[in-house]
Amino acid sequence: MSRVLVVDDEAILRDAISEALRRAGHSVDAFESGRPAMDRFAAESYDLVISDLKMPGMDGMAVLEEARRLAPDVPVVIITAHGTVESAVGAMKKGAYDYIIKPFKLDELELLVGRALEHRTLSVENEVLRARVAETNGEAVWSAATRDVYQLLERSATSDATVLITGESGTGKEVAARTLHRLSRRQAAPFLAVNCAALSAGLLESELFGHEKGAFTGAERMRKGRFELADGGTLLLDEVSEIDPGLQAKLLRVLQERAFERVGSSQTRRVDVRVVATTNRDLPAEVARGRFREDLYYRLNVLPVKLKPLRDRREEIAPLADHFLKKHKKRASRGAMKKLCEYDWPGNVRELANVIERASVLCPGEEISGEMIAPWLEGQARPAQSLVGVTLEEVERRVIEENLKACGGNREKTARQLGITSRTLRDKLKKWGADGGSGAGTTAGDAE
Repeated sequence: MSRVLVVDDEAILRDAISEALRRAGHSVDAFESGRPAMDRFAAESYDLVISDLKMPGMDGMAVLEEARRLAPDVPVVIITAHGTVESAVGAMKKGAYDYIIKPFKLDELELLVGRALEHRTLSVENEVLRARVAETNGEAVWSAATRDVYQLLERSATSDATVLITGESGTGKEVAARTLHRLSRRQAAPFLAVNCAALSAGLLESELFGHEKGAFTGAERMRKGRFELADGGTLLLDEVSEIDPGLQAKLLRVLQERAFERVGSSQTRRVDVRVVATTNRDLPAEVARGRFREDLYYRLNVLPVKLKPLRDRREEIAPLADHFLKKHKKRASRGAMKKLCEYDWPGNVRELANVIERASVLCPGEEISGEMIAPWLEGQARPAQSLVGVTLEEVERRVIEENLKACGGNREKTARQLGITSRTLRDKLKKWGADGGSGAGTTAGDAE
């Protein structure tokens, strides 16, 4: 789930954007002014910022400059009116990812958000790729587990069979897909990626297969889809488990026959594309629940590649941390490095990169201390407690209460950490008589 920060002083537009992005599967925090939004941005990690250009006080240009200073790799999308397009173009020259002109359709914004988040993912994971192929004292910065994966990718690269890459969020699934493409005979052809979780079913169908002019409202010109554009190369279906069931049948046909039709067309087109899919979900379990087609799962899982989380390849933590620190011209104290190496990194390499970047921005000197990073390393190991004789409901209550406390009462953050919805969390707290409202409503993301 991607985290998006929305800043707009118009309540109606702010609420509409927030609701649309939540329906698309994103976590959203929304603010009516720039200063409190940037205070939250400095304290927490986000994947995208969407800001109106004209606002009282801290305007969109100032939000852009502050966001770029705090986290240069987080894309910023500017909302502008027709009369201020020139200013929006100026914002892009200062580092904004893109701009969108009011009035706009929410599906247009969703598509732009999907592309911006894809850009963000590529930026972070390309850094990971460079870090892993870097050399330290003549030896590659790889654990035995990563070397095994690389060798599997080398063998898989000789084939055109579909590859399914699984692993937790932030483990480098897209890096593995790009490595596979680079090692294959298709390396000179396009490598394209689609974030299946970032787009609605209708937008994703158009993104994958393209559409003809007039195929639907807003289709003002013909557009080629990713399958067509990736002909001869590799297409990555990121988070393939999030594809709508109705669209899964069309995807299955492309994998089986290498043929498809653009939306609004009856002309069959054939392509030569190697498909690589990634997911952080248990697909067999999704199949058992009826959420994912079994025949599509077997078609994707011809060559399975499983990536281990960073906590299971701890020998990579210190070299990766050093790589990110050098990028920011910083170093870690012995105590800080010890904390980094002992932490379990539930967000994997992406979380490590974010923590190093945040510490580098906020650290006044060249050396980052353990005291500085300690508050950001949530979920530290706790002494084991016996659960003999404890009911499942009591265990669940303990887990929720401890996570809620660790998240400072922020219910949306707690729900995200536990892998449940904010509504489920609210219902459980209400059942236990703990729904007193403290911490609730502190962010726009608490509402569903």
